Amino acid sequence: MLYNKFCPDFYNMKLICPECKNEVNLSKYPNLQNDQTLECDVCGITLLVTSVDGDNAQAEVADEGK
Repeated sequence: MLYNKFCPDFYNMKLICPECKNEVNLSKYPNLQNDQTLECDVCGITLLVTSVDGDNAQAEVADEGK
């Protein structure tokens, strides 16, 4: 993949919500790191990032929803 300054790395990163199984929109989280909390934009559940490895991230449910 060619580097493009208009396409930051987080656009390539994938995170699947363990609750609803949909891909989480990471555009609001450009510097994703371990132990960071974020919200699934589909089901609204709070997730805790457990690992970031290249283009893939893993998370677990941190809060059982709204």
